[in-house]
Amino acid sequence: MRMMKNNRNETIMVIGIDHGYGNMKTATRCFPSGVARYDEEPIFQNNLLVYNGMYYQIGEEHKEFCAEKTQDEDYYVLTLAVIARELDGKGMNRAKVHIAAGLPLTWVATQKEDFQKYLLQNESVDFIFRNKEYHVEFAGADIYPQGFAAAFYRLQDFKGINMLVDIGNGTMNIMYINNSRPLEKKCFTEKYGTHQCVLAVRESLLKELGTVVDDLVIEQVIRTGTADIGEKYLTVISKAAGDYTKEIFHKLREREYNPELMRLYVVGGGGCMIQNFGEYDKSRVTIVRDICATAKGYEAMTVRKIQRNFVMNRTGRHGNICRRWTGKNINRTPEQL
Repeated sequence: MRMMKNNRNETIMVIGIDHGYGNMKTATRCFPSGVARYDEEPIFQNNLLVYNGMYYQIGEEHKEFCAEKTQDEDYYVLTLAVIARELDGKGMNRAKVHIAAGLPLTWVATQKEDFQKYLLQNESVDFIFRNKEYHVEFAGADIYPQGFAAAFYRLQDFKGINMLVDIGNGTMNIMYINNSRPLEKKCFTEKYGTHQCVLAVRESLLKELGTVVDDLVIEQVIRTGTADIGEKYLTVISKAAGDYTKEIFHKLREREYNPELMRLYVVGGGGCMIQNFGEYDKSRVTIVRDICATAKGYEAMTVRKIQRNFVMNRTGRHGNICRRWTGKNINRTPEQL
């Protein structure tokens, strides 16, 4: 979250938000992307958000995969919860906010405009979160390619031929970055995230042991490699997760991944799955374990855009310096903007 001045000398708060299927992330925070809606005030109110006459428990239930994040109001409500957490962390309850967000690599060009309108559906909004009232005005929203944003801070490391894979809860995004330049024609999105791994593990447990295991246990094993459970359950879960991880590398090879000719960078929550169950050359594979890296990238790119637009307006030059980062062409490095 960055506080800065815009061209009208207004103080705005830039908040990078990674709208994941498993978790909502900012540069410093992470919480489950679950939303349970109630017509009447529920009994338990630890993470209760009240908006537009409705009650929402944040972090409850599991957010199902959807090809378009604008198909229901869940991600809007989750966005309000994110903003409230960021404001509360600063001891504030009102602000003018500029959102920095993203979409899977191959969806940006077709869905960016709709997602931007979705996030900016209200010029201002009043809501309650955790019994605290908030008033938020929206200054704008920028949408960037998911995955690439996580590499924003370390583009200088991408010398030679590199494959970047962002493994989230619902999707796996693949991009080539050669000599610090992303290749637009070599960007791919697969519906193959950690949630699909959980489903595969769940099926193996039911088939081999005839038992239904809570997803929290499966997710803990995927995340850490172990859990406080019986050995037979841990064995089945580990084998299923290992098989799933092998399939990830198979999909990467289908996209021409060759570990002897290129380096692999893994970002997103699925990186722990590769680390715990994958078979790979650790000298040629880098796993970025910072789950907030993508949100940090969104935020940094928007801050840079606002700063440069401010300078352009002051010097009489105009233009959208981030136009090649937000959809059709993403083949410039930050230094070339």
